[in-house]
Amino acid sequence: MNELRLPKSRLEVLKFKLDALLDITLQINANQPTDVLLSKYESILRNYLGIGKVLLFIFREKWEVLLNAGFSDILKNKIDVEQDLLRYQDIITDVPKGKLKGVDIIIPVFNNNAPLAYVLIGDIDEEGEGMSPVIKHQNYIQTISSIIVVAIENQRLFKESLKQEAMRKELEVAARMQMALIPDNNRLPVNEQLRIQGFYNPHYEVGGDYYDFLRLDEQTIGFCIADVSGKGVSAAMLMSNFQASLRAIFTSTIDLGSLVIKLNEIINHNAAGEKFITFFVARVNLSSRNLEYINAAHNPPVLIDLENNEISKLGASCVGIGMLDEIPSIRRASILLPSGVKIICYTDGLSELKDDNGNDIGTSYIEKHFTNKKDVRDNIKALIEDLDISDNNPALFDDVSILAVEIL
Repeated sequence: MNELRLPKSRLEVLKFKLDALLDITLQINANQPTDVLLSKYESILRNYLGIGKVLLFIFREKWEVLLNAGFSDILKNKIDVEQDLLRYQDIITDVPKGKLKGVDIIIPVFNNNAPLAYVLIGDIDEEGEGMSPVIKHQNYIQTISSIIVVAIENQRLFKESLKQEAMRKELEVAARMQMALIPDNNRLPVNEQLRIQGFYNPHYEVGGDYYDFLRLDEQTIGFCIADVSGKGVSAAMLMSNFQASLRAIFTSTIDLGSLVIKLNEIINHNAAGEKFITFFVARVNLSSRNLEYINAAHNPPVLIDLENNEISKLGASCVGIGMLDEIPSIRRASILLPSGVKIICYTDGLSELKDDNGNDIGTSYIEKHFTNKKDVRDNIKALIEDLDISDNNPALFDDVSILAVEIL
């Protein structure tokens, strides 16, 4: 735009207004960047309407200055929109002095009955005689300000939506990758000697729970469950690293204490003390029925002896992985398993669910649904249905994982 002033005749004024609105609309439709739209807006106000100073506040989570043309930074910085401007819902031409000294007109911009922006105008060219053009065309200024502000805000929201969509797709990929780390139930053993079944329900797209089953040799199996402190992407990344490390060093011959020490070194190096992992790991010789385990501060798995109708828990052996630079002591426990046992491992997303009285359910539902001779697959299904463990349940606040091992 050139340096012409607002034309004098009524017809010229009307044509100017329409041309300016059309020009702004074309720029918006062409998806011009914010700085171009603001430049057009400033040119209309300053070059055509004789406005010397323009200060534009806009709300984006908090109030911020989008345009400052002519006002001092001192004035800009001392204005508190919530205290000084939010009271105004209509155009103000008699602006109180004090903090707003130098401001001649305040023009609020509302969208859906909510304040979206405030335009502060100062140093008006009075054109010698008659009413200031700003006073005569203040409603037009409010309209064009509203158009500009809403267009700029829509641009910002659109860019944010693109970022959110890209993040959503990345999370979908991460979720698929994480699910690939969890054993597929269709590939877990179900035979006359052994039945394994798992369940995993992340609270977010990705989570910090992990369980695994490994056949270490013809007669030896290993299984584990773990939970990273915290949730979300960082927990999932650490857990994927933990899974890879565990699978690389867990063998039929390694001492379980040495396994835990090595994992502690790896997690300390990768997490730098910011996160830790509670971890239960067990190894069973199916021929001798000897079970050895270490519980590193994890929820104690429930051991159900179906033949003798006894329930016990596999309690803590040491602190969690990554809690300390060096684990001071590790107690490896060993049990000779009777025939017909179920070992149910779980994370605190299950045990800390609330009952009708607001208390943690603990292991009560595990004992309710697993103390029978039904297949563990049926047991898990019944427990999930009973507690309504699904994405649609607002009572769930954490990842929920279950690994049931039945040794016949």
